[in-house]
Amino acid sequence: MDEILKQFAIIFPELNNALGAGIMIFVRLVGLMRLAPVLSKSEIPVMVRLSFALISTIILVGIIKPAPPSPETPLLICMALNFIFGAIIGFVANCILAAILTGGDMINTQMGLSSAMVIDPSTKGQVSVMANYFSVLALLIFMYSGGIYWLFNAFIRSFELFPMYSTNFHFENIVNFQYLTEITQNILFMGLHIAGPVLLATLAQDIILGIISKTAPQVNVFSLSFLFKPVMGAFILIVILPMLINVITDYLLSYANIF
Repeated sequence: MDEILKQFAIIFPELNNALGAGIMIFVRLVGLMRLAPVLSKSEIPVMVRLSFALISTIILVGIIKPAPPSPETPLLICMALNFIFGAIIGFVANCILAAILTGGDMINTQMGLSSAMVIDPSTKGQVSVMANYFSVLALLIFMYSGGIYWLFNAFIRSFELFPMYSTNFHFENIVNFQYLTEITQNILFMGLHIAGPVLLATLAQDIILGIISKTAPQVNVFSLSFLFKPVMGAFILIVILPMLINVITDYLLSYANIF
């Protein structure tokens, strides 16, 4: 079998090079789709995602046009490294959207909906109602803003940063730790930015209910808070939703250049 493969590479060098490059591109693309927004959703059938990855690989082989590998190249190690590098790109994109989900979790807690949980089929875990709402909203804005194009642009340019047949995986040279720190610290900041109006409104409501409790102890303020908080939070969200969409869009566009 090894002799047949060697003869095939000699007789059809260009086809052999395209097949080898296609395998590496496909593996890196699978790693990207494992963690990237939209593409990692389990609602999309596996066969659809694999077919999409295969078609994209055929197209990208003609775009990237890689050089042939050396005979000593360990293909299995290269495949593993390509998968890891593709997953890193998807992880960075996912961190940007995680900030919006954090804001949804904060709003959900302040509205008193902590017990209202739903199953997220993507993560196979429980998520809050508002986090699920903001997750869908963030994905829609991400696609509308050209997020899929950013991901594929980053994927194509990743072969300049880390060639497909390279085995020197120096993490500190590939990943900008300062940038990763900025993204992760922005998760809390952006979450507070999104949830700020609801947090202030519910805080003002708690202060008012506290004053009522002091002036009229016979009023059951504890039960009133359960009634007013969801209504107040929903009202504030309806009022500020256009502004929230603009804030989320500007936030996503501010990271467009990294792709």
